[in-house]
Amino acid sequence: MRAKIENDVLFLHHEDVPEYKKGGSVVRNSYFWALRSIAGKASRYGDWEYEPEVWFALTRMLLSFAESGYLGLKQTVLEFPLSQGEIPDVLRDVSTWE
Repeated sequence: MRAKIENDVLFLHHEDVPEYKKGGSVVRNSYFWALRSIAGKASRYGDWEYEPEVWFALTRMLLSFAESGYLGLKQTVLEFPLSQGEIPDVLRDVSTWE
């Protein structure tokens, strides 16, 4: 998922976050609700926002869903632009560069 950090807020690109689909995959819908539950802001057509206080929980959640094998790396890894600079320690296990 494309990600960036601005003013100590992590933004996930709205086109990359999972969609909730009624009658869809239980894993994918659970992933959607788990990510949404800790987001500071999660609108349908805007980037999802996460404050530093939940980054540790977000990392654990992404690792857990990645290890399940039901979701691909593109859906469980944060992809930062090279211009981002250093990735915070708490997010490194679930992050890469675009």
